[in-house]
Amino acid sequence: MPDQADKAATFRALHERPGAFVIPNPWDAGSARLLAGLGFEALATTSLGLANMLGRPDSTVTRAEVVANCREIAAATDLPVNVDLENGFAHEPKAAAEAIRLASEAGAVGGSIEDFTGDARDPIYDFDLAVARVEAAVAVARSLPVPFMLTARAENLIRGRVDMADTIRRLQAYVEAGADVVYAPGLRTLDEVRHVAGAVSRPVNVVTGWLDPDITVAQLAAAGAKRISVGGALSRLALATFVGAGRAMKEQGSFAWMRDMIGIKELQRLLAVGA
Repeated sequence: MPDQADKAATFRALHERPGAFVIPNPWDAGSARLLAGLGFEALATTSLGLANMLGRPDSTVTRAEVVANCREIAAATDLPVNVDLENGFAHEPKAAAEAIRLASEAGAVGGSIEDFTGDARDPIYDFDLAVARVEAAVAVARSLPVPFMLTARAENLIRGRVDMADTIRRLQAYVEAGADVVYAPGLRTLDEVRHVAGAVSRPVNVVTGWLDPDITVAQLAAAGAKRISVGGALSRLALATFVGAGRAMKEQGSFAWMRDMIGIKELQRLLAVGA
């Protein structure tokens, strides 16, 4: 059984080898084990998936809920886990960086901090404050007894500020501040992925939610992506199937959706393999 240090070494190696890897986003122990059973090499938590699981229509979660979810997912499999820490659940740099320590104590070997303020009226932290927050997060990550890969996210593109120049400026500053990985959610084309990857000297995480679904892992790797996540997409897909089945029963009196269920033996096999 790998310990947390082993998982940290595995996670860093994934970022150092050629090509790109997919890091899917489970939302609980069961979905984590299914993804491990399918052969994925690392997992990332999803705040949206967690909020969906908790029934939050506003998609909000607390720091304590995220850390508890991280602990559950990290304990569920032998895979490295990266945790979505949003903005650290605080504005002040040292207070936000405390989330890094808590995530590590919960078993994560990587995590992200973003520059979204949480206020749609003023969504992005001032540049200097955003950089100071990454610096504080890096300082905590470097102080931990187990290596922790810090991802810094520039949120402009999904927060109403479609400014690629400022996004790249921020990512470059986050690299200078010590971030191990950088991430600009909202990239829509391979050219945008290529542009961002070519502008920074650290691995780039790309989330697929804004990309054409026909774009492949191979194409993203060729464009310079290193790590490919799906955010809350798997949760939304599972819920779409659930809602579709519910509507079929309620509106049509139909149980035809049962033909698409995974078999019990296949489900049990994947859960056992991923445990």
